[in-house]
Amino acid sequence: MSSLSPSIYELAIVLALLVIVLIIIFRFTDKIKILKEFLAVEKKEISLLNYENNLLKDNLALETEDKLLLLDKIKFFEEKFSDVFNLEERIDELDKEIIKRNTEIDSLRNSYQQKKVVFDGLIAEAAIYDETIEFAELGFYKPSFSFEHSEQYKEEISRVKADQKQMITDKTAIICTTEWTLEGSKVKGRTMTNRSIRMTARAFNNECDAAISKVKWNNAQRMIERIQKGFDAINKLNESNAIYIDREYFALKVNELKLTHEYHEKKQEEKEEQAEIRQQIREEVKLEKEMADAFKEEDKFQSLLDKANMQAQKSSGEKLLKLQEQIAKLNDDLADAHQKSERAKSMAERTKVGHVYVISNIGSFGENVYKIGMTRRLEPLDRVKELGDASVPFLFDVHAMIYTENAPELEKYLHREFHDRRLNLVNNRKEFFDVELLEIENIVKEKHVDAEFYITAEAREYKESKAIRAQKKEESNLVIDFPVAI
Repeated sequence: MSSLSPSIYELAIVLALLVIVLIIIFRFTDKIKILKEFLAVEKKEISLLNYENNLLKDNLALETEDKLLLLDKIKFFEEKFSDVFNLEERIDELDKEIIKRNTEIDSLRNSYQQKKVVFDGLIAEAAIYDETIEFAELGFYKPSFSFEHSEQYKEEISRVKADQKQMITDKTAIICTTEWTLEGSKVKGRTMTNRSIRMTARAFNNECDAAISKVKWNNAQRMIERIQKGFDAINKLNESNAIYIDREYFALKVNELKLTHEYHEKKQEEKEEQAEIRQQIREEVKLEKEMADAFKEEDKFQSLLDKANMQAQKSSGEKLLKLQEQIAKLNDDLADAHQKSERAKSMAERTKVGHVYVISNIGSFGENVYKIGMTRRLEPLDRVKELGDASVPFLFDVHAMIYTENAPELEKYLHREFHDRRLNLVNNRKEFFDVELLEIENIVKEKHVDAEFYITAEAREYKESKAIRAQKKEESNLVIDFPVAI
């Protein structure tokens, strides 16, 4: 085998390399083609992505613009409704303020309660000296003594004053529990003590005398408290001196006040009783006068009848007929006058005989208020007319006028039955009762079956006045009051 020349060998190598390169190129050409196709697809995808990206950018721009608009609106509303947006914060502030105010209120309430106690105490002390305070706030005075006559009260007052004087004389009314010395001297100490005791006695007695002089029906309890207050205050002031008003002396002063008050009340009661007795005497005098007038009237008709009979005996014809008519009428008048005189005589002789009346006055006292009283007058309605005088605006209506042999007993019985229904619980001589008329009728008929009652009250003047007033009001409502200018 012959060896190749170097040039041929190099050419072969070049050709081999060229073949290899061509093979590589063909292979890469396919790959490049594939890559181009891939790149084309990728390019399309990139274009699509760029399109989508542009759309997203546009959408983002729109959303950003909307967001900015929304932020502007939010800012506007925040500025406009800042209080609303800060509501929770404001509520927290208000809650804290409420807690603070409640604390202040509680503090004020506690302070008020403390001061109210002090105020009530001061008012109670001032009330002792206040003449205008309401009677209901003072407590009702209950009598401590039960003497029959005012003179007995007077005697008891004298005895109490004598006991006070004796205690002053015995030096037991005001005592000093310490033997004082002044500048080392017991004599000077006793002089100082005696002077203090006299000043204490003068102060307490003056306070008691002032209360006793002012005591009356509407302040008796307050005056007792005034003496108690003076007793406590003076003893407290004298504590440092060991000087005290004795409780027995204080009790005597209180008894003097009570006796003085009850003495005045008893005097008033006796005065009213005397007035009632005088009224009864006047009633009896009036009955006697009515009896005398009745007899006088009977005598007058008897005289006229006798005269007419004598004339009739001498007359005839038409004159006789007229006289006979006159005689018949005079007989009737005489019978009435005789009946009246007999009744007047009977009532004058028997002072318990009379009428118990039940009357009302709706216009003056309202519904279901009745006066139950009695009269011994021959004409009982005269008493009712007297009651309906100028002291009340309307006349009384009579519901019952019961004739009885013992008017005081029936009246007292009815008053006792309806005692708890009295309008005036203090003065039992005021005979007005808040009670149903049927109740009165039932009680009366237990003793007087034939008693007649008129249930309906006429109350004419009151009802007419009420109607006139209503009519005037209606007429005034029809008048239109036009203004002078508009």
